[in-house]
Amino acid sequence: MRVMVMVKATKDSEAGVMPSTGLLEAMGRYNEELVEAGIMLAGEGLHPSSKGRRVAFDGPERTVIDGPFAETGELVAGFWLWEVKDMAEAVEWVKRCPNPMNGPSEIEIRPVFEAADFGDAVTPEVAEREDRLRDRLAGG
Repeated sequence: MRVMVMVKATKDSEAGVMPSTGLLEAMGRYNEELVEAGIMLAGEGLHPSSKGRRVAFDGPERTVIDGPFAETGELVAGFWLWEVKDMAEAVEWVKRCPNPMNGPSEIEIRPVFEAADFGDAVTPEVAEREDRLRDRLAGG
């Protein structure tokens, strides 16, 4: 199963406070463990929401909203995409993670939808298109 592991933003991360060398080194070692275990598919830190944009949809209308965005605790400061056997394994890996922030912080884990989750809505044609796209993304 694939999971998205999201590091929640804090007031410091939204203010652009950069991590210490020690934290960068600890996270680097942790990421190496994830790669060596065959779990990590991708992972990156994100700039504060003040550098971001949102696009709001309402029918055919699109509205661009400039950051920063309110509710710091609902924002994402970084992410990983992992391949794990189940949610319990993902939780165990997150519990091994160095605290990603200087103070209290949270990491959220959410399963990624797979084609089978959509049932009959995924026709053979849709599944074939998705497979081709995944192959292209993987460099195939």
